[in-house]
Amino acid sequence: MIVYVLLLILGFVLLIKGADIFVDGASSLAENFKVPKMVIALTIVAFGTSAPELAVSIKAVLSGSSDIVLGNVVGSNILNILLILGISSLFSPMGVKSSTVHKEIPLTILMCTLLMALSFDNMFDNSITNEISRTDGLVIILFFAIFVYYLFSVMKNRNKEEVTKPKFNIPMSLIYLGLGLAGIIFGSNFVVDNASEIASAIGVSDKMIALTVVAFGTSLPELVTSIQAARKGENDIAIGNIIGSNIFNIGIVIGIPALFVGKIAVGTFNYIDMFTMIGSAILLYILTFKKEKIERKEGIIMLLLFIAYYTYVIMGGI
Repeated sequence: MIVYVLLLILGFVLLIKGADIFVDGASSLAENFKVPKMVIALTIVAFGTSAPELAVSIKAVLSGSSDIVLGNVVGSNILNILLILGISSLFSPMGVKSSTVHKEIPLTILMCTLLMALSFDNMFDNSITNEISRTDGLVIILFFAIFVYYLFSVMKNRNKEEVTKPKFNIPMSLIYLGLGLAGIIFGSNFVVDNASEIASAIGVSDKMIALTVVAFGTSLPELVTSIQAARKGENDIAIGNIIGSNIFNIGIVIGIPALFVGKIAVGTFNYIDMFTMIGSAILLYILTFKKEKIERKEGIIMLLLFIAYYTYVIMGGI
């Protein structure tokens, strides 16, 4: 057991450091090509911080741990909004741009709702097994294409903004990308393998491990990135990172494995898990609709809801 725990910690270290290096390299590469900051947050930073979820899910699908695949995404999306934005807003009130409130957050709600609709096939027929099929994966990726199209329009409208000076030149940026990707891949292997072993050893379900240990571990890059951005007043990066990451989590982390593997079993997940994921995105929309800002009191509401949901998860897993 001690060995499993140590290897699990090592996996998280590799994931976090790998994602950190990956984001630095990707951001620098984007800056070399003069891509605006908001676009970097919605794309490069969001994808970089979602890379651990993607690596973990691919590994989990190949090893047959389907509960870890879905739990990784659902847990990470809930953590991203309720915990990460909640904590970030405690450091400093976070302004949210109108385009984010009226376009990007609704896209997040749409993707979350789509995932729930595709997950529960037996909603109207109890004889059908709940699973995300290859066709479902294709549908998810097609919806993700809407987000990509939106990003191109954002880039076109903001291509005259001033961009940051690159941290590295192009060759060094590519080296950082490669090193970061290697850390993410190796780290994901350690996380999935040892989290599953620990779950089996102590009699805890893969679902609970995925919603707690794995989801929190793979969300640490988003947590660190958003808190640092909020402390520096970089609200575009803090918010864009979370919104983009949640959309990437569903569009890529679920869509790609489902498309290529054929199916992802929904397993023991229920409507409460899915409604919490959708509800957290709707809550973010409600809280930012009028004031276009997340203040400390809104952050406290998010954190209280986070505690309530994870109390339910932990009590249900005991």
